[in-house]
Amino acid sequence: MPPYVEKYRAEKPQVTGQVLFKQTYPSGHLETIISLVGFSESDNQARAIHIHEFGDLSNGCDATGGHFNPMNVSHPGHPGDFGNFTPKKGKIKKHRKNIKATMFGPNSILSRAIVIHEQQDDLGEGGNPASLINGNAGKRLACCVIGIVHFCQGDVK
Repeated sequence: MPPYVEKYRAEKPQVTGQVLFKQTYPSGHLETIISLVGFSESDNQARAIHIHEFGDLSNGCDATGGHFNPMNVSHPGHPGDFGNFTPKKGKIKKHRKNIKATMFGPNSILSRAIVIHEQQDDLGEGGNPASLINGNAGKRLACCVIGIVHFCQGDVK
């Protein structure tokens, strides 16, 4: 493993988990279930979760680009803004409905990235230019690529 990864891992919580999306048809509402573990049991700092432009992890979470913002609107109005989530007992577990993003068409979130940030999102009220771009959410703590998984039930052979 490269030295920068080892140093980064030693200083940060080891967050793992799943972010699942469900949208049954193109004009339907997108839902997500967020299930993350690895935060300190005493950690009660809200963390921002966003969709970023690229599903590229070649340089860790830094390769995911900026916030996914296909309509070029100010933060927090773009489809990748999920808001803040506070860990409880070292975990974030949340179900959200009616998310502005979509899994269909030219503005699909597929093949993009989910990024969990170190800090809380100021929701565009930080009083500086970065607030309207990224919510001053800080460095990237963990990330993953949004892909497709097919779930099967019953006896699959």
